[in-house]
Amino acid sequence: MTSPEVSSVPVEAVPGEFDQTERVAADAPRVILLDVREDDEWDLGHAPGAIHIPMVDVPARVDELDYDAQLYVVCRQGGRSFEVVKYLTYIGYEAINVSGGMVAWQRAGRPLVADGDHQAKIY
Repeated sequence: MTSPEVSSVPVEAVPGEFDQTERVAADAPRVILLDVREDDEWDLGHAPGAIHIPMVDVPARVDELDYDAQLYVVCRQGGRSFEVVKYLTYIGYEAINVSGGMVAWQRAGRPLVADGDHQAKIY
């Protein structure tokens, strides 16, 4: 999905390090990967260091996001994250949609982790 009002990047353009607590360098913004998939999708596998807030919960939990962070939003294939980026942009955040979502993430060989004793996978 593309739109002039929504910034999107391919998974290869997403930085590989996500720091949830502090900036990597003093002058660099925090990088946040916000995963907006449902709990069962997250449980199957997700990017290491990502923050999980299901799409439906984003408006109620938006204060958990750092307004000054470099914010990338991902879902399974890009539709939900596209809508969340539109919302976040509307309320003043500078958010970027991750095109192709976690399916593209896995296909690109980006790292995945899962909670529990099963192998992480998206599809």
